[in-house]
Amino acid sequence: MQDATTFPIAELNLPESRPVARVKARRGSFLHTLVATAAKALILFSVMQGCVIQGYRVYGCCMEPNLNTGERLLGNKLALAQGVHRGDVIVFQPPHKKDTAFVKRVIGLPGEEIEIRDSRVYVNHRVLNEPYLQRAWHDDRAPERIPDNMVFVLGDNRDNSNDSRMWGELPVGNIQAKACFRYWPLDKMGWIR
Repeated sequence: MQDATTFPIAELNLPESRPVARVKARRGSFLHTLVATAAKALILFSVMQGCVIQGYRVYGCCMEPNLNTGERLLGNKLALAQGVHRGDVIVFQPPHKKDTAFVKRVIGLPGEEIEIRDSRVYVNHRVLNEPYLQRAWHDDRAPERIPDNMVFVLGDNRDNSNDSRMWGELPVGNIQAKACFRYWPLDKMGWIR
């Protein structure tokens, strides 16, 4: 009888063992992963910025007190596929300043008649309910029909707004995005209505 300590291993019929692969950490693998992740994020951001969401900075008093100078907001470009509706806050290039982005509220749609009488907006001879207005304003404007593919826009701070009353209707093709979310300042973060 053989001693257990001298029992030959060959008699156990074990499968051949293969060498164990060792995982060796490469220098720079963390840096490589970091750079690759940053590159992917940059590409994703570029696609989002160009096609879906874009950031904007508010400048001027035309939308006060709802939007103030220095605030930052996101504009949703995909939302334009659903059409533009009365009350939407939009970002656009005005016809007279193609290199600038304006923020205003859509008041009148193609084919509608707009009139301003005693500082109240009438759409197709009916007073427009505007709960977002928080300041008194003063204006009168004769009735006018909005042409096809155009909208009539006004700022919420009507007495201090450069809008369709000054330069006419806005071509729908000039609309860049619907303003959807204010992200700065943090204490005012929220959806834009």
